[in-house]
Amino acid sequence: MINIIWLALILIGFVFAAVQGNIETVTSAAFDGAKTGVTVCFGLISVLVFWLGMMKLAEDSGLLQKIAKLLSPIVRFLFPDVPKNHPAMGYILSNMSANLLGLGNAATPMGIKAMQELQTLNPDKSAASPAMCTLLALNTASITIIPTTLIAIRMNYQSANPTEIVGTTLAATMVATLAAVAADRYYRRKFLKRGPKPPVPTGPPLSAAKSDAKG
Repeated sequence: MINIIWLALILIGFVFAAVQGNIETVTSAAFDGAKTGVTVCFGLISVLVFWLGMMKLAEDSGLLQKIAKLLSPIVRFLFPDVPKNHPAMGYILSNMSANLLGLGNAATPMGIKAMQELQTLNPDKSAASPAMCTLLALNTASITIIPTTLIAIRMNYQSANPTEIVGTTLAATMVATLAAVAADRYYRRKFLKRGPKPPVPTGPPLSAAKSDAKG
């Protein structure tokens, strides 16, 4: 759907530019956008490499394990249906630790692995389990202590004070996380009251089975 929306926006832009006789403006904007994208990416590389290296040092020094221990009671409260020693818990803790440091690139693979492990506990493989929905909500609205990527972008555009957003980012992500947890608790209770849907039968239809029995 996102691809269709972007394609529609591009085509509409080309049509309007052609009607108004400004097609060269669209071409110039396309090349300028590509140039800016490459410039921003190169500017982000150094900062992301630095913070990913710092995270590796934190992992090797045991700092991440300490953060994970601090987060363990919270994670057990948020994921009551996940066994304590299940591999998914480790990936969830790593994902949350990376998000706290604003390292979305490092958090993404941990989130994917956590989803894969949670799928093994999911009784209905065709729908997301409550634990999977909780992880998605937390990963989307995670508390961020250091918004590394945003700081890197601001530095790349020569911001006078690139770190001034730390306080507001922390406040905004705290509110977003509280809202996500509240919504998750509400829908969890609603789901538990209603009960999970029965699994969809995978065998042949009942009519076909009856006809086979008669034949």
